[in-house]
Amino acid sequence: MNATTARNSRIHVVVLGGGFAGLAACRRLDDPRVQVTLIDRQNHHLFQPLLYQVATAGLAAPDIAQPLRHIFSDQENVTTLMDDVKRVDLDARRVELGHGSPLTYDYLVIGLGARTGYFGHDEWIRHAPGLKTLAEATHLRRELLLAFERAETASDPAERDRLLNFVVVGGGPTGVETAGALAELARRVLVDDFRRIDPGRAHVHLIEAAPKLLTMFTPEQSDYTRRRLEKMGVTVHLNAPVSEVGKGYVVAGGKRFESSVTIWAAGVEGSPVTRTLAGAPLDRGGRVQVSPDLSLPGRREVFAAGDVVLLTDVNGVRVPGVAPAATQMGRHVAEQILADINQAERAAFAYRDKGSMATIGRSTAVAKVFGMHWTGLPAWLLWMSVHLVFLMGMRNRIGVFLSWIWSYCRWQRGARIIVDTREPVPDELVKR
Repeated sequence: MNATTARNSRIHVVVLGGGFAGLAACRRLDDPRVQVTLIDRQNHHLFQPLLYQVATAGLAAPDIAQPLRHIFSDQENVTTLMDDVKRVDLDARRVELGHGSPLTYDYLVIGLGARTGYFGHDEWIRHAPGLKTLAEATHLRRELLLAFERAETASDPAERDRLLNFVVVGGGPTGVETAGALAELARRVLVDDFRRIDPGRAHVHLIEAAPKLLTMFTPEQSDYTRRRLEKMGVTVHLNAPVSEVGKGYVVAGGKRFESSVTIWAAGVEGSPVTRTLAGAPLDRGGRVQVSPDLSLPGRREVFAAGDVVLLTDVNGVRVPGVAPAATQMGRHVAEQILADINQAERAAFAYRDKGSMATIGRSTAVAKVFGMHWTGLPAWLLWMSVHLVFLMGMRNRIGVFLSWIWSYCRWQRGARIIVDTREPVPDELVKR
């Protein structure tokens, strides 16, 4: 039997998405009886929990990303394709791509993750980008740094004050971490860099519709988070649902906030591809409601895992949209496929909650781990350790760790370069 015949005789598993769920599934399917095709619109795996540090100039984009082809270079049964998934034909067992030929599958794993949700107001995205991709993070970093540069050259005091107003919408971990990092950027990192303005006078507003921040934590931890943010210079607005977002302003809780840059960290919704899954049960945000074994109801050959899933597990636990949950789900899906191949019984998914954590700022965080509640420096050290463990690639771990140490010791951030990616090719190059 030659190599081509051997590949064709394998069970073909198509995995959509190179996030935590997709990676975990591919790794667990390291079996000679299985041929895996991994499809992602990007060529890299992205560590989303640290995107806010890219947006606030703490880390460079390559520090939190790893090429998918490199990750699976030693796993010969995985083929990686960079392409857009346009549609899934469940009856034909076919995935239609934006550029390549359609792919047929024996099993399909949908791990496309979630995108920023605007609660039915998609027009707000023009004025309040989210923080889900490297492109969004680098765009926000550019806009944040440009706001300070424009304030430095502004002659009108009112315009200068407006440029130094920033709004973060959403009091979950992403919103809290972004607001804290932005306040530190303005008040500590940039404080000596300008001559005409005082960056420390920047106003960072954190807007949350709920009565407290970080609703998954204890009331004491939520209150601690609010007090620490306010001490850092962040103005926290609770019970303030957003009713309008426009160019340069946000209306929330009946009050208008001027804003040179607005960051949306308030909601998520499923990938648009889920809308093509004929007959699949979806929630209002397009997330897939799956069976206990993570398969689509009535489609034992199709699974979903990660942020794209809406699930209460076998123990009655609502599975959160976090990296550890996505990893566990991806591994579970792969094990169910292997169980079918081995003619064994499938198992229901049970989420193992290893805790939650969020950093607030330098030496400050909150954590809820194994029933214990942590705040301050111990929680911050725990947060650092866990994120370094989950970060992909030893080079990235070492690079991020050194960047954190340098930032801690010197109050400096090295990724403060403004690049206009829209700049055309220079004329002198065109004429060559």
